[in-house]
Amino acid sequence: MSQAVTEPVPVIRVDNGSAPRRMSLRARVTLLAAACVAGVLALVSLGAYITVYNNLYQQVDDELIQQANSVINDPQVVQTGGLRIPTYITRLVDVRFDLIVADGTSAFESAPSMRPPIGLDEREVASGQKTSSIRTDQNTDSRVLAVPYRYQPGVALVLSQPLDATKQTLRELAVVLALIGGGGIVVAALAGTAVARTGLRPVERLTSATEHIARTGDLRPIPISGDDELARLTHSFNTMLGAVAESQDRQRQLVADAGHELRTPLTSLRTNLELLLSASRSGAPSLSEKDRAEIETDIKAQLDELTQLIGDLVELARQDEPRTAFERVELVEVVERALDRARRRAGEIEFDVALQPWVVTGDAGALERAVLNLLDNAVKFSPPESRVRVRMYPLGDGTAVIEVADSGPGIADEDLPRVFDRFYRSSEARTLPGSGLGLAIVKQAAERHGGVAYAGRAPEGGALLNLRLPGSPG
Repeated sequence: MSQAVTEPVPVIRVDNGSAPRRMSLRARVTLLAAACVAGVLALVSLGAYITVYNNLYQQVDDELIQQANSVINDPQVVQTGGLRIPTYITRLVDVRFDLIVADGTSAFESAPSMRPPIGLDEREVASGQKTSSIRTDQNTDSRVLAVPYRYQPGVALVLSQPLDATKQTLRELAVVLALIGGGGIVVAALAGTAVARTGLRPVERLTSATEHIARTGDLRPIPISGDDELARLTHSFNTMLGAVAESQDRQRQLVADAGHELRTPLTSLRTNLELLLSASRSGAPSLSEKDRAEIETDIKAQLDELTQLIGDLVELARQDEPRTAFERVELVEVVERALDRARRRAGEIEFDVALQPWVVTGDAGALERAVLNLLDNAVKFSPPESRVRVRMYPLGDGTAVIEVADSGPGIADEDLPRVFDRFYRSSEARTLPGSGLGLAIVKQAAERHGGVAYAGRAPEGGALLNLRLPGSPG
């Protein structure tokens, strides 16, 4: 007999193209406030209800016990059918009563018409197994008390009182607590909405401002009001906007300066190339070997100038990037590596070097490039067979200075404040090769490491360039 195989039914899911929208922060604050108040009110209401419940039931129990004691301790006793009956038992109001024996039957000759409910607990009190009992009878909805009847052994006095009034009071209390709780939740929700609206208004302003910035690119600071956490957040955001605006300004300035500096060598290079191409056409006047050699030399120099300029621009752009992880750098080793590179292209110029150990935390490559630019600048302005003085020593204030002094003509007074500006070249430097970015790279490296670069005059009469960096003795 073959068994049928049931194939699984594929589940079809309908994608309406929209993800479930998350609840807004305002709605979450409102819901949280309402939930907290609801929880507190629920606990308070439950505690109040249980307390009143216990107190009301305790009052019923105390009243039953008091009436039982009044019956048992009544000195006026009447003999009826072999039973001694206290006269107080006839004055019981709203209470069912009976005297029972161990089997639960009434000890009266004629049982009362409104007997209390009799159960196992009451029979055990009558038989002496228990000293007393009190319970709630669910069938008659009443509280039942049984105590030994002291006038006759083997008999128990049983009293019961209905719980209708008590339960009515508890029902009314439950309604009141529910109304108060519901009203409290509504008030809490309204208060939470008001607090959320008021508290989140600065966030909405900040959100609108950021959306405006993303839409328009306007990096003006956002107005700050107050001194709370949101005000500090706005201040931090304004600080970030300032950094972004400053970075954009530097980029624009770099692009503008680079375009201006590249225009001259490119124009000259294009002119020379067009001249060579024109001379190579048929029927055009030919160039002499001397003119051709001069044009080729000029083209090679312009290509070298372009290469150096592009390299300096790349270095400046790299130093404008966010700070990378710095490391411990022995500055003596950095200066010595830069000196090795500078000596290979210094020709007949010598270096007078005196270095004291100094340790900084930074980028060894950027610092080496900065020191090399100082040395190359000194070599460029020093006459042949002259000497460049290099010194490094601590200043006693937590910083050390690297001094590079050349034997050149020095720096004019009007040029001293601007020698570290990008693309700035003094009148003496305009006839020499260079891009005008070498000292700008030095300044940028110094500022990136918390230091400063400045220029002066050397005792020898030439320029004195200084790179001052914070650190510690090696």
